[in-house]
Amino acid sequence: MTRGGTPGGAGTGSPGPGRGPMMAGPVLEKAHSFGPSMKRLVTRLMAYRLRMITVLSAIVGSVVLLAVAPRILGHATDLIFNGIVGRELPAGISKAEAVQGLRDRGQDMLADMVSAMDLTPGVGIDFTAVGQTLLIVAVCYAASSLLSWLAFTVLNVVVVRTITQLRAEIEAKVHRLPLRYYDASARGDLLSRVTNDLDNLSQSLQQTISQFVNSVLTVIALLVVMIWISPLLALIAVVTVPLAVVATAVIARRSKPHFIAQWSSTGKLNAQIEEAFTGHELVKVFGRQREVEDTFDERNEKLYQSSWRAQFISGMVMPTIMFLGNLNYVAIAVVGGLRVASGSLSLGEVQAFIQYSRQFTQPLTQIGSMINLMQSGVASAERIFEILDAEEEIGDPDDPQSPAVSRGEITFEDVSFRYGEDRPLIEDLSLVARPGHMVAIVGPTGAGKTTLVNLIMRFYDVDSGRILLDGVDTRQMTRDDLRERTGMVLQDSWLFGGTIYDNIAYGDPTASRAEVLEAARLSHVDHFVRTLPDGYETVLDDEGGGVSAGERQLITIARAFLAKPVILILDEATSSVDTRTELLIQQAMANLRADRTSFVIAHRLSTIRDADTIIVMEDGHIVEQGDHEQLLAAEGAYCRLYRSQFAGAMDTE
Repeated sequence: MTRGGTPGGAGTGSPGPGRGPMMAGPVLEKAHSFGPSMKRLVTRLMAYRLRMITVLSAIVGSVVLLAVAPRILGHATDLIFNGIVGRELPAGISKAEAVQGLRDRGQDMLADMVSAMDLTPGVGIDFTAVGQTLLIVAVCYAASSLLSWLAFTVLNVVVVRTITQLRAEIEAKVHRLPLRYYDASARGDLLSRVTNDLDNLSQSLQQTISQFVNSVLTVIALLVVMIWISPLLALIAVVTVPLAVVATAVIARRSKPHFIAQWSSTGKLNAQIEEAFTGHELVKVFGRQREVEDTFDERNEKLYQSSWRAQFISGMVMPTIMFLGNLNYVAIAVVGGLRVASGSLSLGEVQAFIQYSRQFTQPLTQIGSMINLMQSGVASAERIFEILDAEEEIGDPDDPQSPAVSRGEITFEDVSFRYGEDRPLIEDLSLVARPGHMVAIVGPTGAGKTTLVNLIMRFYDVDSGRILLDGVDTRQMTRDDLRERTGMVLQDSWLFGGTIYDNIAYGDPTASRAEVLEAARLSHVDHFVRTLPDGYETVLDDEGGGVSAGERQLITIARAFLAKPVILILDEATSSVDTRTELLIQQAMANLRADRTSFVIAHRLSTIRDADTIIVMEDGHIVEQGDHEQLLAAEGAYCRLYRSQFAGAMDTE
């Protein structure tokens, strides 16, 4: 964080000529397939191993109880059915005699069924046994629900903590990314990744993981029980599974590109909205509302098309599986009825099997319904991992150095820098800025003025040569150490949501109230603040609403005053204030510059006449160097710039 300036140079905005090409940026390692991204997510979840074991154990217990309950319920059905049939048979005889009597009457099918039943002729329903059986079933279902709730609750904690950790990693990563990454990225798309995509991933994980594991285990458990009851009926039940798997895989493969396009379109739309809202006044001034609306409509339509296709294709999974499940149900009902009639199975076993078949289809249906959520979540995860995998700026040295005495001398030794391989910007630049001197940097747009100060701040690292601060190579210093010695005020004022006092105190959190007010007085903030109803406690939003553009700039200058940096960088810092205020600021800065080095980037040459050294840059080279009078006398590039600004006044003279 830069003392007295905007954090990390964020206020520099997108680079124009001399600030870096928009196409330059880090090479991202993108996850292009479902498997690797899902594996990374599972690895993160397994960091909470004990909780995940609890989740899996609870799900296994819940599934086992759900698998056992229908079999027990089938026994209750057998008790009732056996009682009904037994009551219709003559009392006082054995079951064998009853079966033989049925065969003697030619009722062989009924005799086969009775022979397979556990009954006593003449005895009706044993309601005590039925009640005990139903109680056991109720306990199984209640315990299964409790375990399912436990699994969901614990998993929810794991997911929330995982997302919280991801969010913290992204926040830390953002501060480690080089400035060129932001130059190459749309701000709205970046915000969409760290907000919308994270929220979507969180919801996807919460809604799919427990259900997915539960569904898979349920399929396995039910398959085992069904084979135990009847291998033939189990075979009929699983015939549809390969068809369901193939259908799901085909549909998922076709829907994934649309989910990726959906979230990519979301990011682009957010970027366009953020840009339009930020430049709302400019859009109005140039009458470009229709163009902005057309661009919005075009991107909104792309988002609609990708979202509609993704949801439509993935939505075909559930109806397909339900259709196959219904065919399966009909086949089991027919074959099961024949098996009961032949005495191969009891009615309770067929009832249990039918219930199992419905339960067997349900998890497959749930898996199908979760495909769209999983695809959407993984698509968001890929966009998040792109940020986490982005190339970071060069780290601080293991054994950092620091100037023994802070004097503020800056030395450029044969410095070269380029944003792109084919676009050299600064070549073999050498310069010495003496302590306490004011160094003004002037030149046409794209000459490399802002790039020069960005190199001082190490927002970018030089390609060759070196920059020394009080004799120490800035690359051998930590960035925090370098930037704590530097204050920076940019052309675009940056304020955060808070009071005017807090915005000034941001330059030095340890400063006393008296020091904050003194900085405000020196920067001429005190005068206009006292005219506000709430004074220094006036609350500003992050756009500085409530004060004018010039007043916002004065607040940022006061912030820099409070930091008392060894090096002061002003990048067109007075461009938003009126001429009278500008003169007052220059007078105040004369005191601030004592024993400090100042770099001033200016287009209005009237503001830097008293500079100790004026550097004229063209195409990344210093073409002239000297004070105001010397450069005018040389009648070179500076003289041409000066005459272009003051031609009218010179003609009058």
